[in-house]
Amino acid sequence: MLRLNRRIFASVLALSAAFAAPAMAQSYPSRPITVIVPFAAGGPTDTVARLVAEAMGRDLSGSVVVENVGGAGGTLGAQRTAQARPDGYTLLIHHIGMSTIPTLYRRLAYDPVGGFEPVGLITEVPMTIIGKRNLPANNLQELVTLVRRERQNINLANAGVGAASHLCGLLFQSALGVQLTTVPYRGTGPAMNDLVGGTVDLMCDQTTNTTEQIRANSVRAYAVTTPTRLASLPDLPTANEAGMPGFEVSIWHGLYAPKGTPTEVITRLSRALQFALRDPGLVRRFQDLGTEPVAQERATPDAHRAFWAADVARWRPVIQAAGQFAD
Repeated sequence: MLRLNRRIFASVLALSAAFAAPAMAQSYPSRPITVIVPFAAGGPTDTVARLVAEAMGRDLSGSVVVENVGGAGGTLGAQRTAQARPDGYTLLIHHIGMSTIPTLYRRLAYDPVGGFEPVGLITEVPMTIIGKRNLPANNLQELVTLVRRERQNINLANAGVGAASHLCGLLFQSALGVQLTTVPYRGTGPAMNDLVGGTVDLMCDQTTNTTEQIRANSVRAYAVTTPTRLASLPDLPTANEAGMPGFEVSIWHGLYAPKGTPTEVITRLSRALQFALRDPGLVRRFQDLGTEPVAQERATPDAHRAFWAADVARWRPVIQAAGQFAD
């Protein structure tokens, strides 16, 4: 009798779950959604996140707010998300650091891969090699010569270990076969301020953060790291054109939920993300910043999961060879 009752109880639970899942999907969201950005306000990831959150909110008919939880190379905000209730109300927008953190950090309080459900890819942002206005190098070839000759006196700013500017800086140094003095900041905003002010010499950062400064001639721009020139910066040569063949790197951004978030909620979020990436205002703003939304088929959980796994494998040997770990 007891065994029979247990079977009946299990059946009731299964039926309840079967009915509850569609009901949850239909009622979701019933309150504001928080998108965590693991970097300071005003930086490139923050810019992408705010544009996406606003557009997703229109499709979800609700409020999608951005909260900046910076520090520790983006791991504090990621940890907050991974440890949040998996109900679809706490999300994360992070960049390529989701691929490098598993190697950069050898001890973390959360699983940097298994702790998340990917929702979809958002954009792949080109990088630009820029310097302070009075740097005595007029083009990339002259910069390469200067860096190799004056490597002890040239410094390279970044937004902290694991930031996009740090990763691009690693590749830049590797390509030139030099090791420069790096100056880490708590966010891209302060790093850019000091570059504009002439306190630091060089930085390699995303067009979402550098385009306006380049247009304003506040910094000296040397190259963009894409195979072809950008419509937003047509006069800026590619690194390949300017004397660094094969130097190509972009910084992608993706959307994540905590592991265990119901499939129906992930599907709804992915649909809202795809809606956002078709939004004319968002597309226009992305173009102004030198990037564009990914194709719709890449803004899905399965596509991003596969892309993410491949990128983790790509960056692991680069970081291990550099021997620069964050802990």
